[in-house]
Amino acid sequence: MVSYPKGKIKVLLLENIHKDAYDLFHRDGFDVTLVKDAMEEAELIEKISDVHVLGIRSKTNVTKKALENAKKLMTIGCFCIGTNQVELEDAEKKAIPVFNAPYSNTRSVAELVIAEIIMLARKATDQSRDVHLGKWNKIAKGCFEVRGKTLGIIGYGHIGSQVSVLAESMGMKVIFFDIISKLPLGNASSVSSYEDLLKQSDFITFHVPETEETKNLFRKEHLNLLKNGAYLLNLSRGKVLEIGALVEGLKSGKIAGAGVDVFPEEPKSNDDPFVSPLQGLPNVILTPHVGGSTEEAQKNIGTEVAEKLLKYVNNGSTTFSVNFPNIELGSLKSGYHRILNIHQNQPGFLRDINSIISDLGGNILTQNLSTSANIGYLSMEIDKNLGDELKNKIKAHKHSIRTRILY
Repeated sequence: MVSYPKGKIKVLLLENIHKDAYDLFHRDGFDVTLVKDAMEEAELIEKISDVHVLGIRSKTNVTKKALENAKKLMTIGCFCIGTNQVELEDAEKKAIPVFNAPYSNTRSVAELVIAEIIMLARKATDQSRDVHLGKWNKIAKGCFEVRGKTLGIIGYGHIGSQVSVLAESMGMKVIFFDIISKLPLGNASSVSSYEDLLKQSDFITFHVPETEETKNLFRKEHLNLLKNGAYLLNLSRGKVLEIGALVEGLKSGKIAGAGVDVFPEEPKSNDDPFVSPLQGLPNVILTPHVGGSTEEAQKNIGTEVAEKLLKYVNNGSTTFSVNFPNIELGSLKSGYHRILNIHQNQPGFLRDINSIISDLGGNILTQNLSTSANIGYLSMEIDKNLGDELKNKIKAHKHSIRTRILY
């Protein structure tokens, strides 16, 4: 149903995205390239110039400069939960919807959180290292059951709520704080403030997006709010937790242990070195951003995001886009063309388009318009005989950004 031959639509998938995504595009006739590593800005700027569909994970940053050179780019897929690696507003203004996978790896992350809570409570990673080195240090001091302990969850979304259910099934008391009112699951209860959660919790786990509000959400000034011997876990975003404050808390003994999966600066590939002041500290679990890296999660993410991208390219649906007006579109009816237009959100645009159709003597079968502060997204099914002529007139409108026609 696309207006452009699928074999000429170039799809670039970076960061070793699951092969199921590649297969979906390939089977549908697209020209697909799968690349193992992330790309730095300069390389992406060069490669993106003739790409129609871009797929990334968390390490490739789609900057304003990259978008300026993306002359043919129709859509971007973030094959992960987060989308902060894309300049979303700039993408929107250039008529590029961005899609992600907010659900597919939630279980994988939640299970790793629970695993790390138990391992930290038992100092299991330190003891495992000692035994590997031939040191036998059988002790119980400083090792605890998690049953009966209080887990504080910051951010009670898809992952936080799953952590809540798993933790409660193990006998933990669960409290949470979220800036949006959320319905507790099981016996979990919300607290009135972030500070209250820090004061009450034995274990604290962060599950928030990276925003200006969450940057350095945990800082040095929060150390004195913690219980002595509290544990911190961050499997959300690297800039949520101030590393210097965590290091200070660990060295002083205020914090008994930590699990960190995400970092302010991360290597672009597995071949690059990694350095952190957390390395070598006792009872600290460091993992290389693998919270969602299970075979099940990556397969599900590959399918979920690829299907959203294909749906947009093939029929124009923007449902679940994170930066674009959402419209759900069905199959194109026989005898009609579908015109898709993204335009600046200015008064009178729809009136002008309807006047053009009226002057051409055309008939509109369906018409859908959804807007954001910056743009409007218009879908129309019109008589076949008006297709190309109408498309060209709409494209010529002073507020039009991009127009496609589906046959």
